[in-house]
Amino acid sequence: MTDIHPPFRDGRLPVAERVEDLLGRLTLDEKIAMLHQFAPAVERLGVDAFRTGQEALHGVAWMGAATVFPQAVGMGATWNEELVRRVGEAVGTETRAMKARDPRVGLNVWAPTVNLLRHPLWGRNEEGYSEDPVLTSAVAVAYTRGLRGDHPVHWRTAPVLKHWLAHNNETDRDTTSSSVRPRVLHEYDLRAFRTAVEAGAVAGVMPSYNLVNGRPNHLSPHLLDQLRDWTDRSLVVCSDAGAPSNLVDSEHYYDTHEESTAAALRAGVDSFTDHGQDSSVIDGRLRRAHEQGLIDQKDIDRAVRRLLRMRFDLGEFDPGTGPYAAAAGFDTPGHRALAQECAEQAVVLLKNDALLPIADGARVAVVGLLADECKLDWYSGTLIHRSTPLDGLRERFGAQNVVFAEGADRVRLRCTSGWVRVPESSEPEQARGAEGALDPALLAGRTDLPPLTCGDEASELAMIDWGHGVLTFRAPDGRYLSVAEDGFLRASADQPGGWVVQETFRLREHGAGHLLEHIGTGRYVSVAADGLKVADIGEVFGVEITERGEDAAAAAAAGADVVVVVAGNDPHINGRETEDRRTLALPGHQDRLWRAAVAANARTALVLVSSYPYAVADAHAALPALLWTAHGGQAAGTALARVLAGDVSPAGRLPQTWYAADADLPDLLDYDIIGSGQTYLYFAGTPLYPFGHGLSYTSFRYEGLTAAREEDTVTVSLTVTNTGTVTADEVVQLYTRALDCAVPRPARQLAAHRRLSLAPGASARLGFAVPVAELGFWDVARGRWTVTAGRYEFLAGASSADIRQTVTAEIDGEAPAVRATVGRPVEAADYDEQRGTLIVDRAKTSGDAVTPSRDGAPGELVFRRCDLEGAGSVSVEVSATGPGAVVLRLADGTVLAAFDVPATDGVYDYVTSGRALSAAGPAGSGPHDVHVELSGPVRLARLLFSA
Repeated sequence: MTDIHPPFRDGRLPVAERVEDLLGRLTLDEKIAMLHQFAPAVERLGVDAFRTGQEALHGVAWMGAATVFPQAVGMGATWNEELVRRVGEAVGTETRAMKARDPRVGLNVWAPTVNLLRHPLWGRNEEGYSEDPVLTSAVAVAYTRGLRGDHPVHWRTAPVLKHWLAHNNETDRDTTSSSVRPRVLHEYDLRAFRTAVEAGAVAGVMPSYNLVNGRPNHLSPHLLDQLRDWTDRSLVVCSDAGAPSNLVDSEHYYDTHEESTAAALRAGVDSFTDHGQDSSVIDGRLRRAHEQGLIDQKDIDRAVRRLLRMRFDLGEFDPGTGPYAAAAGFDTPGHRALAQECAEQAVVLLKNDALLPIADGARVAVVGLLADECKLDWYSGTLIHRSTPLDGLRERFGAQNVVFAEGADRVRLRCTSGWVRVPESSEPEQARGAEGALDPALLAGRTDLPPLTCGDEASELAMIDWGHGVLTFRAPDGRYLSVAEDGFLRASADQPGGWVVQETFRLREHGAGHLLEHIGTGRYVSVAADGLKVADIGEVFGVEITERGEDAAAAAAAGADVVVVVAGNDPHINGRETEDRRTLALPGHQDRLWRAAVAANARTALVLVSSYPYAVADAHAALPALLWTAHGGQAAGTALARVLAGDVSPAGRLPQTWYAADADLPDLLDYDIIGSGQTYLYFAGTPLYPFGHGLSYTSFRYEGLTAAREEDTVTVSLTVTNTGTVTADEVVQLYTRALDCAVPRPARQLAAHRRLSLAPGASARLGFAVPVAELGFWDVARGRWTVTAGRYEFLAGASSADIRQTVTAEIDGEAPAVRATVGRPVEAADYDEQRGTLIVDRAKTSGDAVTPSRDGAPGELVFRRCDLEGAGSVSVEVSATGPGAVVLRLADGTVLAAFDVPATDGVYDYVTSGRALSAAGPAGSGPHDVHVELSGPVRLARLLFSA
C-alpha cells in the first residue's frame, strides 16, 4: 500500500527526521544515482530530478539573460560587505526567478570563489576577492549570506565555496601539487574557507583539480579533520567537473576508477561531477566499488543524507511555502541600480596629479582597445543592458564633446589570388535575442554565414594584438573572424569566447610573408575554392597596414582637453581558466597607444579595465592619472564616467598587491608565501601600488587611535574626518603587527576595515573589535594555534603602506616555544625553514612527508630552537625509491647523525632507523637549530630523539 502522506512530506516534523524517512525509503540503486551531479527523479516517491551546480559568481551564468555585476575581484575592490551582501541577494533572487521559468537552472550555486589571489599571473585571478584571507572571508561571508537569505529554515540558494584548496595555477592544474606547510595552511589557505563556513551561510565546498602535498584535493583529509569540524550543520562536497576521473586518468593516483571513486566518497566527496549528464559511468563505478567491498552502505548513506538535507533546506519538499517560493525579482530597476552602484564602488584611483575629475564641458578624447567594449568572462551571464566607457562618457559629457579612436591596427591581407574579403551579411551588426540580450549564438563560429574568400576586392580588418602574438581580427561589420566546426573562416562572432576560443590567431613569418595560424585548432588558414578554411598547410599571406593604431590615437588626443586611454584584457584571452598569464606587462599594442596619446597631449589618463594587476611603472611615471577597475558588468561604462566626472568620488581599494615588475614574483607553483616573501604580508620589496591602495577626490584625517584589551578582545577606536570639499567614501583599514615574536610574522596584517561616507567637515568615531586569537599564528613547535606574549602594534590607515596612526598594546599570552624533541616525534613538515624541498603524501589517505624537490640536488630542513637536553639517539622514519641519505647537523656544521637510506618497497613503505648522537652532541648546551639534509629519492616523515 502506497503511503500517501509520508513523513518526509510533513513540514511540521524536524528536518533531520524527514531526511531520515526519505533516506530509508530509497533503494541502494536510487541512492547511488543521487551521488551524480545530475540525480534522476525517483518517480515512485514523487521525488524530482536534481542537479548540483549553478554558476553564480557575479550573476547567474550560462542560462541566458541575467543581471551582470562586476567580476568577483571587482567586488573585492569595493571593500564593502553590505554592498556585496545585496549583490548576493540579487543574484539569489534572480536564480529563483529564472528557475521558475527554466527547470535547468539550479539552486545549488557554485559560488563564491575564495581561493586567495596569491599570485597575480593566475589565469583565474578575476574569480577571487583578494590576496588577503581576512578581506576574502569578509566578502565571501557577505556574498553567501545574500545568496542564502536570512530565513532560519528556508534557503534562497545553497552556496558552495570554490576551490578547496591552495589552488592558484592553471598550468598543469590537474597534475601539479601545491607544497603547503602547516603555517601557510592554517594561517592563509584554510583561513578564508573557515570564516565563511563558520558564518553559517555555506552549503558546501568544491575541491580543486590540483594536489596538495602530493595528494589530490578530492581525497583531502582536511575535508574531514578541518572543514566538517568548523560547523555542526551538514555540508555537501561537490567535485569539480571531470576531477573524479582525473584520479586515475591523469594523476594516476589509483589504478582503477572503483578504487578512486570509493576513496573520494570516503574522504567526504558527496556529489560527483563527471561525464556531463551521463550518470551511468559514475553509477557503475560506485556500484562496483560497493560490490568489491571498497565502500559500504554507511558510506553511501552519509553522502546521500547530506545531499537530501540541502534539498530540504531549499524547500524542494515543501513546494509553494517559505519566503523564497514565489518567483520574482528578475532584471528589476533595483538590480540595475545595484549593478551600477557596485561598479562605481569598485573603481580604484591609482594616481591623480590634479587631472581628475574632468570638468563639465571639457572635450574628451576616448582612446583604446577597451574604450567601446563591455567584456564578459567565462562565468558571466548574457547581457541585457550594456554600457561601455565610450557610452558612459558620451552620456555624461555629450556626444558632441567626445571623440573616439579605438587604436586597432587596420590591415588588409593579401593572398596569391588577390585579397581576403569578408562577404556582406544581411544580418544587423549585433543580432539580439529575447529580452534584448545579445544572441549567444554569436559567441561561437557559425556555419550559416558565407566563408571569407580571396579575390579582387579587399576588406579592411581591425587587427588587435593581445600580447604574445595572439591576434583577433574584426570585420567591417563588427564581427570577429572565427572558425566553425566545418573548418571555414567566417566573420561570425560578436566577441571572442567559448571553452576553446575560436577567434584567436598568430602570424608566423614564412618566407616573404606570414602563415596565419588558428590557435584553437593549431592549424593554418588556407585558401580553397569554396572559401578560407583551416588546414595542415596554410596560405602565405601578406599584411598591409592601412592605419596604425597609435597614429589614430595621437590624432584623436591632440585636440582634446582631456584624453582617456582605456586598456586592459579580454577575459577569454591570455589569462583565463585553463591558461595562466606569462607576464605582468601590458601588451605591447596597448603600451604603444598610451605612449602615443600622452606624446600628443600631456593631459592623459590611463584607465586599466582588467581581471588582474599590471606592471605599469612607466605609465605611472609619465601620466598624471591612472585608474583601475575590474570588468564592471552591464553598468561599467556609466559607472566609470561618473567617477571620471567627479559625480562619485573614487573609493575602491586594491584587493591585491600590484608589483612593479615580473622579477618581483615568485615561481607560479611556489605556494610558500612565508619562505618566498609573497603578498603584502611578506613581500620585502617596494610594490608599484600596495595592497589596500586607492585615492580620493578629497582628504581624510585620522586621529585618536586607542587600543584596550577586554577579556578575549582588543577594542581599537579612532576618529576619521573628511578634511576636503566633497562628500566621499573612505575605507579605513586596521592592521596588526607582532613586535616580539621569535618566528617570521607578516610585516602587517589586515585585522578589520570599514567603508563609510563622510560629508565635508564631518567626523566619525569608529570602533573595531579584534579577537586576541587573531593575533596568533600556527606554532609548529607546539602543533597548534598560539598567541605569544608581547607587544602588538595596531596600525590604522588608508592602505597597507599609508599608515596614519599607530598604537601599541601589551598582550598576555604564551612564552615563545622551545621545540620539545626528546620522546616527542618531530614531523618533517613542521619545519621552520626549508631549501629545495617539497611536502608530499606520507600515505594515500593522510599524513605528510618531505622530499628533495630537484632530482640529484639535496634539500634542507631547519628546525629552530630545539631542546635536545638528554637526547642520546635519534631515529628517522623514511621511505625511498633508491639509495639516499639523511644527515642531521647543528648550525655550526657539527654532524649529529648520518643515515644511509636504502630503497624501500615503495614510496609509502616507511622504515625506521636509529643512530646514537655524535660525541660532539649538544647535551646541556641549550636550544639548538637542527639542520636536516635530504639527498636522493628519500621521503622523510618524522624524527624522534630519545634519551
